[in-house]
Amino acid sequence: MSDAKDTLKPQYFDDVYGANEDPWQFTTSPYERDKYADTVASLPRQIYGSGFEIGCSIGVLTKQLATRCHSLLSVDVSEVALRQARQRLAGSPHVRIENRVIPTDFPDELFDLIVVSEVGYYWSMNDLLKAQQQMIDHLETGGHLLLVHWTPLVPDYPLTGDQVHDAFMAKTGDNQPLRHLHGHREENYRLDLFERV
Repeated sequence: MSDAKDTLKPQYFDDVYGANEDPWQFTTSPYERDKYADTVASLPRQIYGSGFEIGCSIGVLTKQLATRCHSLLSVDVSEVALRQARQRLAGSPHVRIENRVIPTDFPDELFDLIVVSEVGYYWSMNDLLKAQQQMIDHLETGGHLLLVHWTPLVPDYPLTGDQVHDAFMAKTGDNQPLRHLHGHREENYRLDLFERV
C-alpha cells in the first residue's frame, strides 16, 4: 500500500541531481513554465511579509516567489540542488536558501505564505501529517498555504499528489484550522490554496 512507504531520503535526490543537474527540466519544460505561472498567479496578495518554500530544488520557482515576498526562506534536502539555487538567487539578499529535512528540522518562525510545490508526495503519510501540523502551527492567521503537485502515479513516490492535497482538504470545514480558498486541476497537476483560520 502506498502510504506504507518510507519518506525518500536526501541521498535519493543527491543521486538524481548528480546524474542530471536539471532532472525534471525545471528550466526548459513548457509544463513547468506554465505551472509556475499558474502557481504565482494564484497568490491572492501581491506581496507577502515572510514566505516559506518547502522543496525549492534548483531555485527556479524560488526566483519567481522572491519577487512576491519581503523575506523568503527556501529549503531542500539536496545539497547538490541547493548549490544551483544559491547561484540562481545570489542577487536576492532577502532570500535564505537552507538545507533542511522537513518535518525533522522545521524552522521556528511564523510565515504568512507557505508553498509546497511538487514535494509532498516524497513523504510517508506519517511525515506528511507531521509536516502538515507544523505548517498549520507556523502559518499566521489569514496566511496562505499553496499546494501544487503532479497527479499521475509515480511508483517511486510514497504518496500521490491527490493523497497530499486530500490530507489538507481534511483540515478544512467547521472547527478546522484551514479554509479552502481555491482549487483546480490541469491535465497533470492539481493546485489548492488554503488560508489559516
